[in-house]
Parts: sequence; C-alpha cells; structure tokens
Amino acid sequence: MGTSRLKNASEVTEFILVGFSHQPRIQTAFFLGLLFFYLVTIFGNSLIIVVVRWDTRLHTPMYFFLSNLSFLDICYSTSWEPYVLSQCFRDFPTISYTSCYAQMTISLFLGMTECLLLAVMAYDRFVAISNPLRYTIIMNNRVCMQLALGTWASAFLVAVTPIVAIPARYCGHNVINHFTCEIQALLKLVCSDTPFNLILGLVISIFTLPLPFTFIVISYTRIVVAVLRIRSAEARFKAFSTCGSHLTVVTIFYGTAIYMYLKPQSKKSQEEDKVFSIFYGAVTPMLNPLIYTLRNKDVKGALKKFAKGREKS
Repeated sequence: MGTSRLKNASEVTEFILVGFSHQPRIQTAFFLGLLFFYLVTIFGNSLIIVVVRWDTRLHTPMYFFLSNLSFLDICYSTSWEPYVLSQCFRDFPTISYTSCYAQMTISLFLGMTECLLLAVMAYDRFVAISNPLRYTIIMNNRVCMQLALGTWASAFLVAVTPIVAIPARYCGHNVINHFTCEIQALLKLVCSDTPFNLILGLVISIFTLPLPFTFIVISYTRIVVAVLRIRSAEARFKAFSTCGSHLTVVTIFYGTAIYMYLKPQSKKSQEEDKVFSIFYGAVTPMLNPLIYTLRNKDVKGALKKFAKGREKS
C-alpha cells in the first residue's frame, strides 16, 4: 500500500506498525529479549500468586494486594507482548482498526488499574504502621475485596468510557511509529479538529498519574511521621522495611511513567519512546515479583517451604 494511498484514504480500516522495520539487525535481539522478559514475568508473577494462596501465613491484606498486582502484571504483559512477538520479523506489519483499539484500550485500562492499586497498597501500609492494633479490623476481608474491585472498576470506567463515548477520526493517516498500539503514538494520528485527543489526554493525565501519586506521597508522609514517633530504633527499622518493596515498585513504575508521558514530544523522542516502552511495559512487570521476593523474608520463606513441599510430593 503506497504512501499517497494512505494519505488520501478517507476511512482508516487498519494501521501499519513501523516498529523496528527500518533496523533489521535489532529485530532478533528485540525478539529474544522480549521473549525472555515475558516468560520470566509469567513465571515469577504466577509463582507469587500460587505461593500467596498456598501459604496461610500470607493470607493478609498486604499479600492479597500483592497477588492482585501479580495478576495485573500478567494481564498487562499478555495484552501486547505475544502479538508483538508474533509480528516481530514482519516488515511493517498491519493490525486492524478494531484490534488496535482493543489493544490500546486494554493496555490503558490495566495501566490505570496498576496506578490505583499501588495507591491502595500505600494506604494498606499506612494503616498497618499507624494503627497496628486495629489493622486487621480496619483492613478486613470485605474491605480488601471492595478496594480491589473498586480499583478495577474505576480504571475500567476512566479508560473505556471516553474512548467509547467520543470516537476518534484519523483522516487517512494510519502509520504508527511504534511496534504496538501505544496510546501516545496513536493519538498523534488523530485529526486536529476532534476533541478526542484533548479529552482523553486530560482524563489520562489527571487520573493516571497525579491523583494516585499524590495519594501515595501523602500516605508515605504520614507513614514517616508515624514511624518517627516509635521510640525503639529496631521497631522503626522493622516498620520501614515493610514498606521497602512497595516503595521500590512505586519508584520504578511512576518514574518510568512520568518520563514516558510527561516529557516533551519530538521526532527524536518518538524513537526513544519505542526503546523506553520496552523497559516500561516489559521489564517493570518482570521486576515486581523479584523485588518482593528479594526484599521480603515472608515471601522468601514461603517460596522455600513451597519448594520443599513440592520435592516431598
């Protein structure tokens, strides 16, 4: 399909994904790297879910939300990585309008869910440290379930409603300078006379980053204040250590997201975005179970116990 035909098309029925088609030497390394990230993500996060469910000592709010995070990372990685791997060695692969929009919407929905879930996990840590005696009463099973369902439902409404309510027009431009239907790359093709990109961009910028991140900052500020009131140095260290894994995940997730979505856009940055999105979309979900495993004695103990139990059986 020629370029002039693309530009003169009145209705877009499919998109062309540029990806790394101009750089064939990178494609093999990209395929092997992405395949490794995906397999480790699936294995690591699945293992966390199984161990949390298997070990009754981990049946607490903190690990309930951790297993939610692991399930979320599996879903997010699966929403785009298998497709990209299957199309990796094709030059300028195409994707239908419906499939592209579905991929973008699902990724956006799951990304927003993770933002909100990390905020809920920060609130859980605040309650555990500031009010330990009433922690199990405040964060009972019903409350945990409501918070988890609330994050998924809220993210679904925020991500899907604007896309369904305000259809986008593309004026014949259908070449996406990316290897997936990433929202920033797709919004660049929207006609300038439609409010879709403005409204969707506003919704994403408000609900995805500032609100949950502000809530997390406030929660950790109050956590620090509560910990500093503890007289015992050992107790203070133990309180801070329970937040270490979550704080590390928050730093990586929001650090990459802020760089990806809030930096100025240019032709050079579009090429950088393709490389950086690999870290944001593939490496980060893979790191989450490793961070919680390496920094958490309870999870490491449960994994060892689980491995020994499997050997005996």
